[in-house]
Amino acid sequence: MDTDKTTIMKFDENTKMKTHLDMFLQENGYQMIPSNVMEYTIYFQWGNNLTNVLLLITDHEGLYLEREQYDHVKASVIRLFEEKGIQNIHVLSLIISSDLEKVKKITEHDTFCWILEPVERRLMIYENQVEDFYGMKHILEECLSIDYVNQNEETGASPITYKKDIRQYPYITIGITAINILIFLICTFSGDLLYNVGALNVAGVLRDRQFYRVISCMFLHADVHHLFSNMVMYYFLGEIVEKNMGHIKYFTLYFLSGIGGSILSMVFSIMVGSNVDSVGASGAIFGVIGALLWLALTHRGDLEHITLGKVLFLIIYSLYSGFTGTHIDNAAHIGGLITGFLCTFGMGSVKNES
Repeated sequence: MDTDKTTIMKFDENTKMKTHLDMFLQENGYQMIPSNVMEYTIYFQWGNNLTNVLLLITDHEGLYLEREQYDHVKASVIRLFEEKGIQNIHVLSLIISSDLEKVKKITEHDTFCWILEPVERRLMIYENQVEDFYGMKHILEECLSIDYVNQNEETGASPITYKKDIRQYPYITIGITAINILIFLICTFSGDLLYNVGALNVAGVLRDRQFYRVISCMFLHADVHHLFSNMVMYYFLGEIVEKNMGHIKYFTLYFLSGIGGSILSMVFSIMVGSNVDSVGASGAIFGVIGALLWLALTHRGDLEHITLGKVLFLIIYSLYSGFTGTHIDNAAHIGGLITGFLCTFGMGSVKNES
């Protein structure tokens, strides 16, 4: 009797997650193909000259699922689209199951297959499987982070309601933007005090060993226009990168990029024999752009409606503006861009079971 209750509980959890995913995927622009078999659901979305297809399989105790049958079902999905004259089809399987050993044995040969564990609400991506699928990893992680509870049907409310998880907000981006604005306001009342002790200066760093300047300069801005242009670009780009990288990695990326920009700026100053002060968050912001470039590459050119071409145009235009302008620390821009790209590559090259 206890075993039957456990089976029913697992089935309910699988069904609950299935319903949750159905609503969430449709909210993110995926279209569902109706099926008479409740265990198999097909979703698709048109991309850039390709069709992204999700095969959602809801496992339960009574479902017969072997490797041969799984391969047959996936091949049938591809044929379904090909018979409609649709080419360039990319299929990712999503299997909802608590029996991880069973599912892993069936799908371990399939590179394009992930497992959704419903009890602890985990996305399982093993070493031999793709790390992302056109941004789907972020969508699923956001879906799993949202609390959903059953409502009494007598109230007439939807059977599932969502509660946004605070972890999904880009609070690192918001916090850094707020700190930059606050420090600028302090500077307007304190005069040159913070600029004198915090601006990047080769002599101050190397001769006086004021190493903190490589970081403090990232939070100082010359005027309102400098602050506004930096923060507007940073907020909109940072929000996207933070969502896709996670808060801790993003926080690390921002500061490492700023430090990388400061170091290359000092190297260039030594080479040309200059000792001028440098301020601004541009090095760190270019690091965010470098991260965006890597994310666009790994998302195969399409990241939340930001294409690889748009990112490349942004980089070229930003560097061009820097080189044609005056009193602009282009070395910091380049240093931040390179550091951000390499940091994201290093962080993204480690595959985790998340």
